[in-house]
Amino acid sequence: MGITIRGKVFVVDDNIDTDQIIPAEYLTLVPSKVDEYEKLGSYAFIGLPDRYGSFISSGALKTEYPIIIAGENFGCGSSREHAPIALGASGVRVVVAQSYARIFFRNCVATGELYPWETEERLCDLFTTGQEVTLEGDRCVIVNHSLGREYPLRSLGEAGPVIDAGGIFAYARSTGMIPLRSPQSAG
Repeated sequence: MGITIRGKVFVVDDNIDTDQIIPAEYLTLVPSKVDEYEKLGSYAFIGLPDRYGSFISSGALKTEYPIIIAGENFGCGSSREHAPIALGASGVRVVVAQSYARIFFRNCVATGELYPWETEERLCDLFTTGQEVTLEGDRCVIVNHSLGREYPLRSLGEAGPVIDAGGIFAYARSTGMIPLRSPQSAG
């Protein structure tokens, strides 16, 4: 978890649900197909209320915000894996929230798309969209360069190496939990 990510933040508040992250009408897109994965990312946060502003510029496939700052219960709603996948496909690497819906947190880990960091402080009231920040995973802090302050994050614990590996199946293969198939045995 020695990741370091620097970039602009996109700030939302409490109870951002999976329909706001990726509305059900886009769930027909298949993330394992490269072109549909990119298209899925282009619809990330399309269900948010207008007061948050634009997450992805018109005509773009990716966002300029690699880090999301959120309040409580981020990712509530349905259990769709498409929610963290859409955010990851849009270019988001990290979500920092006060708390998560547990299924969303698990889907972040299982898919390896996002690092779901938690914080005790209500950063969504302190940060504003567009501020430049650095998340230092090895130190478990996020630095807000605009405010000149750093804020502690909770450790990802055992979830970190799973996300680092690219998700639960990649982690299981890399640790020998799932044997790698040789070309001779495939058939």
